[in-house]
Amino acid sequence: MDRSPPAFFNQGPSAHARLALCAVLAIILLVVDSRMGALAPLRQGVATVLHPLQVALLAPRDLGDRVGDHLAGVERLRADNDELRRVEATNALMLLQAEQVAAENRQLRELLGARERAPLPTVIAEVLRDARDPFTRRLLIDRGMQHGLLAGQPVIDADGVVGQVTRVLPLSAEVSLLTDRGATLPVEIARTGQRAIAFGGGDGLLELRFLAASTDVQPDDTLITSGLDGIYPPGLPVGRVVRIQPPGAAGVFGRVLAQPVAAADRRRLLLVLRVDRPALPATVEPAPAEPRRRKGRD
Repeated sequence: MDRSPPAFFNQGPSAHARLALCAVLAIILLVVDSRMGALAPLRQGVATVLHPLQVALLAPRDLGDRVGDHLAGVERLRADNDELRRVEATNALMLLQAEQVAAENRQLRELLGARERAPLPTVIAEVLRDARDPFTRRLLIDRGMQHGLLAGQPVIDADGVVGQVTRVLPLSAEVSLLTDRGATLPVEIARTGQRAIAFGGGDGLLELRFLAASTDVQPDDTLITSGLDGIYPPGLPVGRVVRIQPPGAAGVFGRVLAQPVAAADRRRLLLVLRVDRPALPATVEPAPAEPRRRKGRD
């Protein structure tokens, strides 16, 4: 089988001659372009013609780059927002803690002032929780027998009397507030020196009972401890008179209501006065009866 090219392709110079001619022509064009810059307009024209085609061919790549940059930017924004939220939450927590520490420091300074005024040894206690019984006014503090607390010791804050320790555990104690229904406290009116007994009303107020209608008491009078019970030191602020109810037609005693000055529901730190437990009165035993003498045996 004849594999030689047709006679048409054999016309003209040979392939080697054409390759040599093209090589020489290319060298001549390079020299002319580098020396004279004659092909610069041709190059610019070809570049101008081919620019739209180049842009069209590069469009998918540019679109992919833009989409990737957009997604990366969205991811960075999300990460930045999450970091900002975390920093904001951390700052808010630190601010709340700083405010809480400032409030506790303020209460401590106030308690230290009350401690200096108190003539007795004291113990600073923190309120753990309120009593679970809604019908009583009691608190649980974080000091107990291990800290020298005894049942009956008075509890105060920077403003005045809060209540009294009623139950003591090894590491905690229960405090009954002045407004508890079972609380009683000997007081006196600071302006006149009139003594009375303050009873807890269970509704956040104190009640002075068995006051004669002629008793000199006025609104805004200050009540202080009288010290007659041997538990509360005399002169501690107790309350302020807010309402006076005169006796009825058939009664002889008026009714005086007072607001406690201590802010037990807003305080976390209290002061326990370490007074000794009041001594119980000694019981007097009856003397043994003398044996009767029998008659005739003297």
